[in-house]
Amino acid sequence: MVFVARIGANIPLPGLDPKPLYDFFLAQRSASGGLVGLYDMFTGGAFLKGAIFGLGVMPYISASIILQLLTAVAPTLARIQREHGGRQRIAQYTRYLTVLICVIQGMLLVLALANYPEKLFIGFDKEVYGDIVVMHRGMFFVTSTIFLTAGTMILTWFGERITQFGIGNGVSILITVGILSSLPKAISRLFEMLYSPLGTEGSLLGFPQLVMMTILLLMVVSSMVAVTQAVRKIPIQYAKQVIGRKVIGGQASVLPLKVNYAGVMPVIFASTILMFPQQVLAYIGGATGISFFQKLAYILSHGSYVYYTIYGTLILAFSYFWVSIMFKPTQVADDLKRNSGYIPGIRPGPATAEFLDFVMTRLTLAGAIFLTIIALLPDLLYFSFGIPYSIAMFFGGTGTLISVGVILETMKQMEVHLIERNYDGFWAKGKIKTRALPSGGEQGTFRDVTDFASRTKKFWIAIGVLLLAGLVSLFLRKG
Repeated sequence: MVFVARIGANIPLPGLDPKPLYDFFLAQRSASGGLVGLYDMFTGGAFLKGAIFGLGVMPYISASIILQLLTAVAPTLARIQREHGGRQRIAQYTRYLTVLICVIQGMLLVLALANYPEKLFIGFDKEVYGDIVVMHRGMFFVTSTIFLTAGTMILTWFGERITQFGIGNGVSILITVGILSSLPKAISRLFEMLYSPLGTEGSLLGFPQLVMMTILLLMVVSSMVAVTQAVRKIPIQYAKQVIGRKVIGGQASVLPLKVNYAGVMPVIFASTILMFPQQVLAYIGGATGISFFQKLAYILSHGSYVYYTIYGTLILAFSYFWVSIMFKPTQVADDLKRNSGYIPGIRPGPATAEFLDFVMTRLTLAGAIFLTIIALLPDLLYFSFGIPYSIAMFFGGTGTLISVGVILETMKQMEVHLIERNYDGFWAKGKIKTRALPSGGEQGTFRDVTDFASRTKKFWIAIGVLLLAGLVSLFLRKG
């Protein structure tokens, strides 16, 4: 499904010529990560190619955020979510809202591409690069809106299938793969800057700068991993209970409270909430040609103090919002009291809930400050040190935070699946043995490994043929 998603990110819309956009953005290699760059990062390059998956899964994420906010404030939706099958109903409402958002964004985007592309892509000139739309505008408007909406819903279905039958959150994996798809281009751009002749355009880096950037990258990624996995361990003591002749309890345990409890969700929420008005204002300005909407979109884009102020505030607010939804101190305190557990030095009940809320509030503040610093680091590298945004985006920011968080979570789930499949338990000497995928629910053996390899031989041959075809097409295109 990830493979198909990447194919759809490279198939242009019918009636759209991607060459003018490709030539324009090739000439704008040092462009900043504004609205268009940020949205293109989330769509894995599909947006700038005018692909059928050009909207990506961002409309679905926007719809999910809207429904989560409404569920927290609307008693009717909260009651529906608590009912039997309520989560399925909320998920269905999210899909309906996704279709509505896709239609609105798709119509505005298509109008902007057809009528005023220079308003959507600052610096684009039809006389220089040519027309983007090469078919009848009315037919292009109808078909492209349908294709963009259908593309987003297909990606949403892919994400749900991966979540249900695969490993990890499917939508997050699709976003991460799209972000990492630009990594080879960034590495190529970095080597171009390193080996360009002195005095030419692009010769901005020397060997000392490369070493410093490598150290900075390692520090940033290490700090992300450390803060993502850091916990505050609250000691828990369970009282002894005598039942008949048995003594139950009396054990000591810990309650781990994560420093970054909300994970990458506040950054996604803040980026999406800021991205939505930017998209709407930019599309309206591009569709109508009114510069007022374009100015408002510019104020809410990268590089403006208004953007950074709102962005940091939203990250802080959404960090506390997510913790308030997912972590319930009163419920945790009641569960501890019910199981005869208590925190040493803290009375069970309301005092325990107040203490947990006190600790989590300060942990959330530290995590939110860290998220804000990491999220704004790429812009600092770009605006202060002149590092191209295609390279600076991997030194922090929304994309790197999402990638690191999703990769860590996926690795944890993979480890859990491996332990469930391979661990024999204490009654069978406690050893871990290598097994293949079992057939019929039975334990695997060495013969199963051989059979499984032979069955998948055709699959790997097909993958090799597709890879060879892709390399040949790449060389033919360059030629």
